[in-house]
Amino acid sequence: MAAWPAPERGLVVLCGSLGAPSAMWDAQLPALAGREVLRVDHPGHGGAPVEDVHDIGDLAARVLDAAGDRRFAFVGLSLGGAVGMRLALDAPDRLEKLVLACTATRFGEPAQWLERAATVRAHGLGVIVDAVLARWFTPAFENVDAYREHFLNIDPEGYARCCEALSRFDLREELGAISTPTLAIAATEDPTTPPGVVEGVADGIAGARFEVLADAAHLVNVERPDDFNRLLEEFL
Repeated sequence: MAAWPAPERGLVVLCGSLGAPSAMWDAQLPALAGREVLRVDHPGHGGAPVEDVHDIGDLAARVLDAAGDRRFAFVGLSLGGAVGMRLALDAPDRLEKLVLACTATRFGEPAQWLERAATVRAHGLGVIVDAVLARWFTPAFENVDAYREHFLNIDPEGYARCCEALSRFDLREELGAISTPTLAIAATEDPTTPPGVVEGVADGIAGARFEVLADAAHLVNVERPDDFNRLLEEFL
């Protein structure tokens, strides 16, 4: 039988938000020094090719392919958190630990995601960028322009296909089957997945730890990197 690396020395996979490239994890790299880190971009994000995406299971399969035959700890935020929960259900033997940040078992009504996909296909990402950034960051965040550029560089078709995958995502009835050791992190000013939503995710996973970081919105790892990194180091 293969001897897997110890979790604290093994592979860590980072998977982020819809509309954000893997550069959103730059501030976490110092906290993961000494570990092998794999950052996975969603289709059409960060230069990744646009691929067929039917559901979140397809995105989870991409992570498994990227990791090869390795076991790994997984850190996912928002859409990345949805991917992490799907991995924990579909391939629990591959996961050492699971960090779920600013995520949910269901992201609103399917119609809103289908409408957003249609809007982006017809008009591009520029028509929604201001609304997205207002949910990602509090007014105090000073580096919004960099994330505006990141967002506008996403391939609209890749973004739209991920929206359609989110429209089909609903793990409310499956959440209790997750057995991977889990840390759930919320942000006090997050309008997309408020603390109560993330706490509900933690409550549905046996033994999960729940933490809330203040003065941050949806991209909590970007806005509060020091506190986010402290939680990562403690948990991993």
